[in-house]
Amino acid sequence: MHDSSAPSAAVPAAPAAAPVPSDLVLHQASNRLEVTFSDGRSFSLPTEFLRVHSPSAEVRGHGPGEGTLQMGKRSVTITDIDPVGTYAVKLVFSDGHDTGIFSWALLYDYGSNQDTMWARYLQRLDAAKGSRDPER
Repeated sequence: MHDSSAPSAAVPAAPAAAPVPSDLVLHQASNRLEVTFSDGRSFSLPTEFLRVHSPSAEVRGHGPGEGTLQMGKRSVTITDIDPVGTYAVKLVFSDGHDTGIFSWALLYDYGSNQDTMWARYLQRLDAAKGSRDPER
């Protein structure tokens, strides 16, 4: 029996749906992927940024501290964009890397945090005495 005078537990609100892309354009001349989302925000993500921050196990590793710092990716391009269901894309890069699945939420997060992520990457690269340029 339910007592209507008893305080009821608050029902948590459902999380707001993450914005989804309304447009996705690869600009080959500038080597950037432009993503416009349903909330009106638009991000221009450099190919190098996407490659060095790939969500793949090769880049991130399988656990904390297992990632591999990506070096020499300045001239990498995107050669193909493959849809993954209705929630993501797989980007194929000119260096053969093609295992990262970029969800809409991840691309939105990358766009929102691009400056901070890029600065952190450059610091790590400098600390490792690495280069953005490919070895010759």
